[in-house]
Amino acid sequence: MPIDTTITATPVAIPSVTPKAPPSATAKGAEAKTAKSFEAVFLGQMTQMMMETVETDGPFGGGHGEEMFRGVLAEKLGTAIAAKGGIGLAPAVMAQIIKLQGGTTRD
Repeated sequence: MPIDTTITATPVAIPSVTPKAPPSATAKGAEAKTAKSFEAVFLGQMTQMMMETVETDGPFGGGHGEEMFRGVLAEKLGTAIAAKGGIGLAPAVMAQIIKLQGGTTRD
């Protein structure tokens, strides 16, 4: 009597090895990032307006090069200030983002 050597494979779904964050945690992370970015842009704009009031002429003025890169400096300062904790604007913005999305906030 011959032995049946055919193998039939049944496809099996293999679970993902890396755990995925729940959608609410992922969304909250995106909201926090958006709020922090908003604060960085706001602080950059405020810094730029502040820098416009400073006179740059004189022996230590940067001339045309300083004028060109003043906006970049203001943007980087705003980003650095926001990264170090900012002025407390990001949590308020995040609360409003969550509120507008129909979620609840913990106050």
